[in-house]
Amino acid sequence: MYHRITAGEAGNLYERSVADLENDLKYLKDNKIKVLSFNDIQDIANSGEMPNGNAAILTFDDGDHSWYTLVKPVLVKYKMKATFFLWTNMVGENSFITWQEVEDMSNYILPGGEHPFVFGSHTCSHVYLYSTKGNYTNDAEYNAFLDYQLGVSREQIERHTPGSVTIMSLPFGDGAGDPEIIAAAHRNGYKFIRTSVWGAIQNSSFDLYAIPSLPMLDTTEPDLIGYYLGL
Repeated sequence: MYHRITAGEAGNLYERSVADLENDLKYLKDNKIKVLSFNDIQDIANSGEMPNGNAAILTFDDGDHSWYTLVKPVLVKYKMKATFFLWTNMVGENSFITWQEVEDMSNYILPGGEHPFVFGSHTCSHVYLYSTKGNYTNDAEYNAFLDYQLGVSREQIERHTPGSVTIMSLPFGDGAGDPEIIAAAHRNGYKFIRTSVWGAIQNSSFDLYAIPSLPMLDTTEPDLIGYYLGL
């Protein structure tokens, strides 16, 4: 799980330099860690069989403009796929990616026809989904809030990308495993929720609505990936 990528040194904990990102990708290649998509792990769950060897999914949260200027070129260089979770209300604002850039990335095609860059939802407003429940007087109001954050963001992204949006990540990691949030995700067309719970998938019986992650921060060493994979 990445956020903003910087051309030079990272300016805060949640940024990572493009040099460190490239070192991470080299680490994956050198250790024969295959980069998968969320559709690939859907196949794993359906088949009940884990893949041979180790694997990882690359994800990016929020929507920083660096995805287009720095991340896309290095992913293309290493022929790796990734999923990008958009805070949709901020697209085109300040330092955020634009819808035109989202369209350009999502329509990039590899030989063979695969779209390696997939966009998912990080909600409309990047709000705490679970912790704000107390702000609503009843379940109907709370569920309307969830439907807006998940449903409208999905519609916005689908207007600019090919295919359906089926993946979301939780802002701040808030609400992982919550049955109401999972139900809202399901009724709004999502098949996957990526959480901020640190961990790795160990067997094929994992929950598609509770996918763990490993935050790649400014201070994170690439071999921490190997630690979580048992290398």
